[in-house]
Amino acid sequence: MTDNKRTESDSIGSLDIPADAYYGVQTYRGYRNFHITGIPLNSRFIKNIVRIKKAAAITNVRAGLIPEKTGDAIVRACDEALEGKFDKNFITDSVQGGAGTSANMNVNEVIANRATELLGGKKGEYLCHPNDHVNCSQSTNDVIPTAGRLTVIDYASELEKNVSELTDALDGKATEFNDIVKMGRTQLEDAVPIRLGQEFAAYASGIRRCMKLLREAVAEMYSVNLGGTAIGTAVNVRKQYLDEIVPALASVTGYPLAHAENLIDATQNLDGFVFVSGALKTLAVSLSKMCNDLRLLSSGPKTGLEEISLPAMQNGSSIMPGKVNPVIPEVVTQVAFSVIGNDTTITLAAEAGQLELNAFEPVIFYKLFESLVCLKNAVKTLTENCVRGIRSNRRRCEELLDESVGTVTALCPYLGYKKSAELAKEALRKNVRIKDLVREKKLLDDDLLNKILNPFAMTEPRKD
Repeated sequence: MTDNKRTESDSIGSLDIPADAYYGVQTYRGYRNFHITGIPLNSRFIKNIVRIKKAAAITNVRAGLIPEKTGDAIVRACDEALEGKFDKNFITDSVQGGAGTSANMNVNEVIANRATELLGGKKGEYLCHPNDHVNCSQSTNDVIPTAGRLTVIDYASELEKNVSELTDALDGKATEFNDIVKMGRTQLEDAVPIRLGQEFAAYASGIRRCMKLLREAVAEMYSVNLGGTAIGTAVNVRKQYLDEIVPALASVTGYPLAHAENLIDATQNLDGFVFVSGALKTLAVSLSKMCNDLRLLSSGPKTGLEEISLPAMQNGSSIMPGKVNPVIPEVVTQVAFSVIGNDTTITLAAEAGQLELNAFEPVIFYKLFESLVCLKNAVKTLTENCVRGIRSNRRRCEELLDESVGTVTALCPYLGYKKSAELAKEALRKNVRIKDLVREKKLLDDDLLNKILNPFAMTEPRKD
């Protein structure tokens, strides 16, 4: 021991550790081995590992597996860690080999060293041992996936709140724009009339459906393999601990957790995380499609569709004065690209598991948490900085609708498809309105024609 270093040893050998560090030799090895992303472990993930250690200490004391004094010190150390007192000591990279062993030991050593201080010792003396006490009745292989599930639940709750605010905002626009009739488009070509409010109501409906899928996926996260230890067989676990650990963790987290139906299956297979990632991808796709529409509908302002106006959030160019770009929909679409790519990584990593364990949990969690965080933030800025401030351009909608030949579709039940197609082509060639052409040819009674080509009536089922 020197003024700024202390020496610790493990089964690999000895290593000098910064004297004031709460982490120990196994953490430091992992730190040196895995300079991969440059991004430390997700802070919410770390806190959920700490919550598991707290629940385990409480349960181990009850089961008579560790001394009560040691267990109390672990619980106190965990509470301090949850307050953020040791954040700078969680140093391992988000992507690491070893199925998350470095992450688990990082928490074990920080908690053990702080508990040792609380017991009257010094860092590195390990009056509370990181493996024998803090990790008692546990394995990386049940701690890490359980912490991953808890973290997904945390972030999904925040995402759902933000999505709910977005759908509320879209519903508000659907009501506000309900009486504005415009031309609908398929394959970017004129189709038939639709109300602007109907378009926004459809956006809200699609996103709600995506959230229903995500809720179903997240529901799988409440089943955990904690207590299964190394491969799900609960080796080194006393029955009392196995019976009580999940209820203890449920008490610590406030989540209604339950044991997985088969602990071996839950240790081997990570398909639940693929399910969540797939639901996130589905949401991202729907959000991006909507944002593509918003960019098209607001394009211009003079040479595009310009049926709606998005809030002006910032200058759009360093060279073109006065240009304003749809920056919020653009960033949401970029997040969608990232989520879709992350889903591919998560899928491949989950598939790559072998026999009793999947070693690739770290990259799954790194990408899954990134998707959750980026999506919840993207949805928030989309709601606050775009959707709530969208304005309709009623006159432009009416102008484009009036000039379109798309209303000819409503004539098909009365004139037939072939005749209606001939009228559409003639109207385009002569640059006249469909209604005027039908009048000119005296094909329909004027009152009936006005009823048939009433744009608002064309946005609902026919009333005979």
